[in-house]
Amino acid sequence: MKTQASKVWRHNSIRYAFFFLGLIFFGLGVAVSVKVKHLGLHPWDVLNVALFEHFGFSIGTWSIVVGLLLIGISLLVSKKYINIGTFLNALLIGPIMDFFLWIDILPDASYNWTDYLILLVGIVLIGLGGGLYVSGGVGAGPRDGFMLSISERTRLSVSKARILVESIVLVIGFLLGGPVFWVTFIYTFILSPIFQFSLKFFTRLRSKLDGVNDQPDMVRNKF
Repeated sequence: MKTQASKVWRHNSIRYAFFFLGLIFFGLGVAVSVKVKHLGLHPWDVLNVALFEHFGFSIGTWSIVVGLLLIGISLLVSKKYINIGTFLNALLIGPIMDFFLWIDILPDASYNWTDYLILLVGIVLIGLGGGLYVSGGVGAGPRDGFMLSISERTRLSVSKARILVESIVLVIGFLLGGPVFWVTFIYTFILSPIFQFSLKFFTRLRSKLDGVNDQPDMVRNKF
């Protein structure tokens, strides 16, 4: 009995360590990319920055508001994609990002070629963080759960549902004055391979550490 309890404790400790460390990397990556937002951001971040510039509060606060709103809609459409990890994701990534912006240790935009390096670092951190927290198997983020719910309800593929949802989000963010530039339109193409590599790497690492691989298939298409 003790051995079994020890295994369960170890398994859950590894899962949540991967999950929370992934959220930290993800939030840091978003904070880094926001510092050079004039180059363009991911559609969801375009919306959060636009809401911040329009109505105040903080970018992280709007990330929480949007995340909880999406969870609410997803619960009405299909509850099966919402769990504890979804709520933790919605509630923590925004404050983590705000914290890194608040402590003011990140490089500011210089409006020359080095900004592209800063943005690349941000995208890499987001991709690594995404793969790390998803590999923990704690649950999909609110945006992923929402797109999976929309995919199920509309019978569209996950990729088509993502394109539809993110296009609408981008238009809203653009109309609100969010930072849309050419990088916005290639963001996913840069981020996806980094995320896929990160997810496979950390899933294998987690499997070696605890001998269990229960990564849900439904979140493998995150980006």
